[in-house]
Amino acid sequence: MKINIRKESPDDYLSVFNLVERAFRDEKYSDHQEHFLVERLRASKAFVPGLSLVYVLEKKIVGYILLTEINIKNSEDEIGSLALAPVAVLPEFQGKGIGGELIEAAHQSARDLGYQSVVLLGHDKYYPRFGYRLADKFGISLPFDVPKENCMVIELQPNALKHVHGDVVYPKEFYQ
Repeated sequence: MKINIRKESPDDYLSVFNLVERAFRDEKYSDHQEHFLVERLRASKAFVPGLSLVYVLEKKIVGYILLTEINIKNSEDEIGSLALAPVAVLPEFQGKGIGGELIEAAHQSARDLGYQSVVLLGHDKYYPRFGYRLADKFGISLPFDVPKENCMVIELQPNALKHVHGDVVYPKEFYQ
């Protein structure tokens, strides 16, 4: 059984579109539009090709993750960061660690590219195992009306968020 995590290519776009739609189809806390979000983000200035990864199992794409550029803004500064949205695994492959492998690979790719942190809106029981902590502990807030326990960040470098606080500014593509 050959497993491979690699950068997404344009030839993968249709498979990824269908995968993301299927992965979120029955998700309770979803607007079920994540597959369209991925398309918009790919066409945006926030897109970083090296942070759009697929998980291939036996020549089939079964998982996907995307990190895109965002900013954390306060009254004095605007600090660059990344947003994790989405991570998706085909339903029949969920619960096998594929999402976790994608998250770890994306974190390493982001480190290699010099990024310092990642912000996400996600399941409070899942992401802490990868080092995510509550965003409000850093004085960082997301622009969505959601429970604070679902707003998380991770420092990809030690103390990367030590002096960072403010509001997350997402690209306009997140709101369309």
